[in-house]
Amino acid sequence: MSRIGKAPIALPAGVELQVSPSNEITVKGPKGTLTQNVDADITVKVEDGNILVTRPTDQKRHKALHGLYRSLINNMVFGVSQGYKKRQELVGVGYKATNDGNILDLTLGYSHHIYFEVPKEISVKTEQDKGKNPIITLEGADKQLIGQVAAKIRSLRAPEPYKGKGIKFEGELLRRKAGKTASK
Repeated sequence: MSRIGKAPIALPAGVELQVSPSNEITVKGPKGTLTQNVDADITVKVEDGNILVTRPTDQKRHKALHGLYRSLINNMVFGVSQGYKKRQELVGVGYKATNDGNILDLTLGYSHHIYFEVPKEISVKTEQDKGKNPIITLEGADKQLIGQVAAKIRSLRAPEPYKGKGIKFEGELLRRKAGKTASK
């Protein structure tokens, strides 16, 4: 991880980074504000429009934390400047998705509707074109939160390996199994 940690992070225009004395990083940009606590051994500095993350020694723990925090800060900078987007596809007859603000109404083949409240930091959109599978789009600045919400939505009806029915990420390839073979 030390190679990742050594790479500087370019600070785009319109993005500010502040380091508090308690080693809390705050990144502000056009898409929002994110904060992250950093280990006391790792130092973060801004020099010449680049963010530099340094470690005190070459201990295994410091090397691991060096790469970890560099990646987390890079994700924060990208999130507040450009944002993250995840698209999920509902595959199955009668599967539907609609949203009213941040409340997602899902029909997934159960006897009831599933109402899922998406956190206010994430915007959700649903598309339902005739002849195509419904699509759920999640957008926001926090990569971890979007991934967590997308995983929770997927867990409501995970894709099964025989027909491929369920909620899958757009472009995801599912490993399919052969069904039963008729015997004589």
